[in-house]
Amino acid sequence: MKIAVCVKHVPEGSSKLDPGSKRLDRSGEGALNHFDANAVEEALRLKGDSDTEVVVVSMGPEKAADSLRKALAMGADRAVLVTDDALAGSDLVATSKVLAKILERENPDLVLFGQQASDADGAVLWAAVAERLRRPVVSQAAELSIAGETVHVKRQTEFGYDVIETALPAVVAVSDAINEPRYPSLKGIMGAKKKPSETVSLGDLGLDAGDVGEAGSKTEVLALGSPPARGDARKIEGDGNAAQAIVDFLAEKRLI
Repeated sequence: MKIAVCVKHVPEGSSKLDPGSKRLDRSGEGALNHFDANAVEEALRLKGDSDTEVVVVSMGPEKAADSLRKALAMGADRAVLVTDDALAGSDLVATSKVLAKILERENPDLVLFGQQASDADGAVLWAAVAERLRRPVVSQAAELSIAGETVHVKRQTEFGYDVIETALPAVVAVSDAINEPRYPSLKGIMGAKKKPSETVSLGDLGLDAGDVGEAGSKTEVLALGSPPARGDARKIEGDGNAAQAIVDFLAEKRLI
């Protein structure tokens, strides 16, 4: 069995937008998207002591290899990074096209995603990739198991849980409630340096610059602006009289 985990290299700390390009500033340090760490952990738990292969896949700049190395240090077997200057500015549509191409080449039995990326919070990339692959997709997985050729998912919803079964191959997006990702051990960090790690270009996937970047994207950021200013506000300091000050304020506004 082969499990592919799609991961993303995201900016560390607070995200900033570049007013010139209207894109997220990715010039600083980055890290493995913490939601994707749950997906890597779940793949490793499903693997257990079996001969299942766990391959981590990412699209991004060359420094995204740092995040892939963390996934390898956690226990993944192999990593594939799609990197090309033409990828800059790719939206969800263009990104899903690239990921679908590399996943078609890998042909895994199960594709795992984290529920969202901390730099975008779109939470729909997994659905777009599944659509391109023509595979069933289940999101918000809080529990996941495989029996034969069937994947069993306990899906978290606003009203409780759905229990869903679907045939493999399939795509599953896991929630951050599904597990607690392990910390890479020193042995794992050292071992990650020896594990196979492949870098792939657009040409290797049969794609060109017109399929990705701004040319291959279907969305466009037209303008950036500051949020509207707040109305009149009163700041109450916690000096021991805060509770009474709040009561007085509410009384003044005739709310109590």
